[in-house]
Amino acid sequence: MKVLICGGGVIGACIAYFLSLRGIEAVVVERAGVANAASGKSGGFLARDWCDGTPVAALARRGFDLHAELAQGSERDWGYRRVGALGVVAREGRDVSRFGRLAPPDWLGADSAVHGRLSTPDTTAQLHPAAFTAAMMAGATECGARLVDGCVQGFALSPDGKRVTGAIVDDAELAADAVVVALGPWSLLACRWLPLPAVFGVKAHSLVFDYEPSPESLFADVETEGGEAAHPEFYPRPDGTTYVCGSSGEQGLPVDPADVEPEPDAVARLRRLTACVSPVLAASNVLAEQACFRPVTADGLPLIGPVPGIAGAYIATGHSVWGMLNGPSTGEAMAEMIADGAATTVDLRPFDPARLDPLDPAALRA
Repeated sequence: MKVLICGGGVIGACIAYFLSLRGIEAVVVERAGVANAASGKSGGFLARDWCDGTPVAALARRGFDLHAELAQGSERDWGYRRVGALGVVAREGRDVSRFGRLAPPDWLGADSAVHGRLSTPDTTAQLHPAAFTAAMMAGATECGARLVDGCVQGFALSPDGKRVTGAIVDDAELAADAVVVALGPWSLLACRWLPLPAVFGVKAHSLVFDYEPSPESLFADVETEGGEAAHPEFYPRPDGTTYVCGSSGEQGLPVDPADVEPEPDAVARLRRLTACVSPVLAASNVLAEQACFRPVTADGLPLIGPVPGIAGAYIATGHSVWGMLNGPSTGEAMAEMIADGAATTVDLRPFDPARLDPLDPAALRA
C-alpha cells in the first residue's frame, strides 16, 4: 500500500511516522520545507488536561502521553521537558501587588505579579516544534518513508470520480492507494478538487529572544499605558532562548507558505507587551521575528478522517493552537484508519469531515 501525504508539517510528519512503523509506504509532498509554517513557529507547549470537557479531550490526552513515550524512546533531542505554567498580571505603570499570590520569577518586572499556578510538570510540558517535526520526519524516512519536494496541484480520480488514485505534483501524477490532505490552512486549496469543508488561517506573530530564565511557562494578562490589552504567552526553552507569542496580524493567507512574513506593527506591539511583563527579556537580543497561520475550522474542531464520497481520500488539519500537542495522536489514529479501516486509540467521530458542509469551489475563485 502506498499513501501520499500532502504537507510536511507536524501532522503530515506524524502520519508518515506511524504509517512507516506499520511497514506502509508513505510519501510526503512538501513545497516549502519540513516544519516551514506553523509547525516550526509555534510555542511547543503541551497540556494533558487543558482540553478536558471538550470533544478534543481524548485526542489531547493521548497526544500528551505519546509525546512522553516518543521522547523517552528516542535518541534525538527535540527539547522535550516537563514544565509548569504560571498566570501573570501586568499593568504598565500601575501597582499590581493586589494580584500577587505567588512569588514571581526573578525575570519579571515590577509591573507584573503572579496570580496563580496554572499547572505543574505532571500535566504540562514543552518541546521545540521544528526539531520535533523534523525528528518525526527523520524517523519516518528511516523506516522507508520518502520526502518529495513539490507542489500539489490537484488530485487524480478514478473514471467514475469516486476514488482517489493519486495527486498531481508539479504537473506530474504521483500514483497512490490513498491520499491525505495535511496542508494546515492551505488545505483550503484542496476544496477545489475534493468535497471538503473550509479551513481558515488565523495569523499569529512570535519573537524568539536570546535569553533563558527560569523554566516556567507564563500566560499573561497585560495592559500597557497606551491602552493595549492582550494575553501574550512566554515559553523559556532549554536551548537558551525564550519564545513569546500573542500578537495577531491583518494580512490574509498567501498562496505560497514561503510568502508568510511578520507585520512590523504586530511585531512592535508584541515587543511592547513583552517589555511590560519583563523589561530584562525585552532588552535581550531578538533572534527571530516571525509569523505563521494556525488552521481552524468553522466549528473549532479538527477535520480528521475520510473525505465524504471519495474512497481513499483523507484529511487531517484544523487543530488550531493544539497542533503540536495532537500531532502524534492524530498520526497514530490516521495510520490505524488507513491501515485497518478504523481508529482504535482515539474516537475520531467528533472530527468527521462529513459533519460540516463542503465549501463550494466557486468561492475560491471569487
